[in-house]
Amino acid sequence: MPSNPRIVILGGGFAGLESAFLLRMRLHGKVDLTIVSDREDFTFKPNTIYIPFGADPSAFLIPLRKPLDRRHIDFVSGSVTEVDPVAKRVSVSDGTVLPYDKLVIATGSDMRPDEIPGLREHAETIWTSDAMLSLGRRLEDLRTRARGGERQRVLFLVPPNNKCAGPLYEMVFMIETHLRREGLRDMVHLEWSTFEGSYIQAFGPRLDEVVRAEFAERGVEGHTSEVVTEVAAGTVRYADGSSREFDHLIAFPPYVAAEVYPGLPADDRGFLTCDPATRQVQGHADVYAPGDAGDFPVKQAFLALLQADAVAEHIAAGATAREFTAGFDPVSMCVMEMFDKATFAQVPLRVTGDPAHPVEVRPGAEDDYKVGVSPAWRIGKKVLGFYLPMRFGAGEPFHAGTAWSLMDVGLKGMAGVLAD
Repeated sequence: MPSNPRIVILGGGFAGLESAFLLRMRLHGKVDLTIVSDREDFTFKPNTIYIPFGADPSAFLIPLRKPLDRRHIDFVSGSVTEVDPVAKRVSVSDGTVLPYDKLVIATGSDMRPDEIPGLREHAETIWTSDAMLSLGRRLEDLRTRARGGERQRVLFLVPPNNKCAGPLYEMVFMIETHLRREGLRDMVHLEWSTFEGSYIQAFGPRLDEVVRAEFAERGVEGHTSEVVTEVAAGTVRYADGSSREFDHLIAFPPYVAAEVYPGLPADDRGFLTCDPATRQVQGHADVYAPGDAGDFPVKQAFLALLQADAVAEHIAAGATAREFTAGFDPVSMCVMEMFDKATFAQVPLRVTGDPAHPVEVRPGAEDDYKVGVSPAWRIGKKVLGFYLPMRFGAGEPFHAGTAWSLMDVGLKGMAGVLAD
């Protein structure tokens, strides 16, 4: 690469910001960094699950300009209109044209509810802050009706092509706990329906066991291997001809790439085809796609951060002529909120190549596959919810420095005591 290479990063989410901040940390002033985003704020999406229960959406926003200015990272506000990988330039909606030496595409994923006829019209979804506010209004209606003596049926739905339904699992547990605390649980029937062959299928049998036990304890009626084909008013219909009735439907729609890039290789849902270790787009050594924009089958914030770290380390190694040794190692880590307790999971993953089961727990890595359920894990959830916004707000990467070392030690210590 030339001295002071020009690196353009598309997207101001988890993968985009982590890439930018870690590159600045590794290369200091020896790199020119530019972020392009159509949003002036970063949304900490993992904590938007609290919005339906009264949390203020603005509490989960981090204005981008201050931390970017602090790290001398240029910010271009707008959407991308063209990526030309031959001329190595990006065109933006405001007319800006940005030449690059390295391009990081981190524009993430989006939801496509219209893939299931009727889903948009008849379901509450949980993707955006606005959707969470709408769900909060629906829950208020549910409580009002239940207090008035009207029994209610709530159906949670995971359709095919959802790449990680973890937040919806959090929602069913949080709503169940909330209704119990309000004294309304007996008035509401909670039911779960997913296309997956097991619960949280991507994260293996231990998470399935946890969900089955929690559903049994909480009186949630659960169903797997149900492929929805259509939603009508009050009814979900499935591929086998069966149907389920509801008064309130809460769904996590199918995923697609948020942006499509003609001329770059992608799968049928628009996710860019990448080298597993470096996240370089196939056939384009100067283009990377960490996080949800790429083809890794599980879409999750922690995995997006790990991919961004690999991208930054690969670019930094090339800029400093040193060996690259820090490839993307897909070990997911998550804390699933339930309001009365939480579930921690550390899951080493492997891509299988089987569309029906695209990832599995990595064979031979059972010692690193840890799952635990405890009220204490709610503390871990809150600490993570404080730590990452603090880091990004200061223009610092998630997985670096003394702060992360302390966080990592704390999480591993908790896992050693509270997870098997």
